[in-house]
Amino acid sequence: MSEISTQFEALNLNELEPLARGKLTQSAYDYYSSGAADEITVRRNQAAFSEISLRPRMLVDISNLQTSVSLFGQLVSMPILVAPMAFQAMAHAQGELATARAAAAANTVMICSTLSNYSIEEIAAVANGNLWFQLYVYKGREITRSLVRRAEAAGYKALVVTVDSPLLGRRERDVRNRFQLPKELRIANFEGEETLGQFPLNVRESGLHAYIAELYDRALTWKDLEWMVSITKLPVLVKGILRGDDAVRAIECGARGIIVSNHGGRQLDTAIATIEALPEVVEAAGAKAEILMDGGVRRGTDVLKALALGAKAVLLGRPILWGLAIAGPQGPAHVLQMLRGEFELAMALSGCPTLQSISDDLLVRK
Repeated sequence: MSEISTQFEALNLNELEPLARGKLTQSAYDYYSSGAADEITVRRNQAAFSEISLRPRMLVDISNLQTSVSLFGQLVSMPILVAPMAFQAMAHAQGELATARAAAAANTVMICSTLSNYSIEEIAAVANGNLWFQLYVYKGREITRSLVRRAEAAGYKALVVTVDSPLLGRRERDVRNRFQLPKELRIANFEGEETLGQFPLNVRESGLHAYIAELYDRALTWKDLEWMVSITKLPVLVKGILRGDDAVRAIECGARGIIVSNHGGRQLDTAIATIEALPEVVEAAGAKAEILMDGGVRRGTDVLKALALGAKAVLLGRPILWGLAIAGPQGPAHVLQMLRGEFELAMALSGCPTLQSISDDLLVRK
C-alpha cells in the first residue's frame, strides 16, 4: 500500500470529510463544510443522486474505455473538473498551488477563485495552462476589467462568472465563528489594497459576509453579463443557473457555457438540487452552449448520471479540500484519481465504452 493511501484511510470520497475535520481548525472546517441556513440544499444535492437508478447494458465491449472530452477547444482527460473554491490555504499552506498541480497532472481543468490565497499569476505558473478563472463582480468595472486582463495575460482558457452571490447566503456556522481569514493568509489577487485585500475587522458576523456586502455589485443584471462577454475573447461560462429561462437569457447575452449550480448549498437554502435542475437547463440550451454542473458529486455513478442527463462535465468541490487537508500536496491528486477510477468502473458496468454512449435511457428516475 502506498504512503498516500495509508494517509487517507478512505475507500471513497464520502469517507474523507471526517478524516479532514481532525486536521482543520473549527473555523476552517465550518467554512468549508457549511451551507446556508438549515443546510437542506447541501444535503439534498447528494440525496437527489440516490433517487436515480441505473439500467445497465450488457455484452458491450468495454476493453478500451474513452474518457477524454473537449471543452471550448481544450482536450481534457476526463469530464471531472475542479470547482472554484476560495481560501484553500486554510487546508494546507500550498493551497491553490497544490490543487493546480494536481489538476495539471491529471490533465483536467482547475477553476481558480477570485478569492484565492495565491494570485492569478502564481497559480498559472504551476498549472501548465489547465486553468479557467472564476470571476466575482465588484462594484467598480475597472476591478472586473483588471481581473479579466490578468487572467488573459496569464494564459487562463475561460472565464466563469458567478451570478448567484450578489449577497452572501447566511451561513450560520460562519456567523457564530465570526469567520476571518487567519492572519498569515491573504486575498492574493488584491494584495496591498486595503479595502479589497482584507475582510472588515471587528464585525459581529462573518467577515466574508461583511466583505461581500460592502464590495460586490448587487445591481448586477443581464446587461452587465453582456458587457463582460464584450471585454474578452475568452469563452464565458455563467455559474449559478438553476432554470431553463435563465439559461436562455445567458446564452442570448453571449455565454458559451452554463454551470448548473446552487453554490454547494451555500446561498439560498431549500433551492433545488443541481441534478434535479440539470434536465431543464439542458433542454432549454439545446446545442447553443456547453452545460456543466456541480453540487453533491461524490461517486463515479454520480458523474455517469450527470452526463446521462446532458452535462458535458461535472465540477468537484469539497472533497478536493478534504484531500488537501489530509495529505497536503498529494491529496487533491489522489481524490481526482479515486473519482476517476469509480467513474470508469461505472462506465464499464453500465456498458458505456465512450462518453458519447452515456445516454438517458440508462436512467430510471423515481
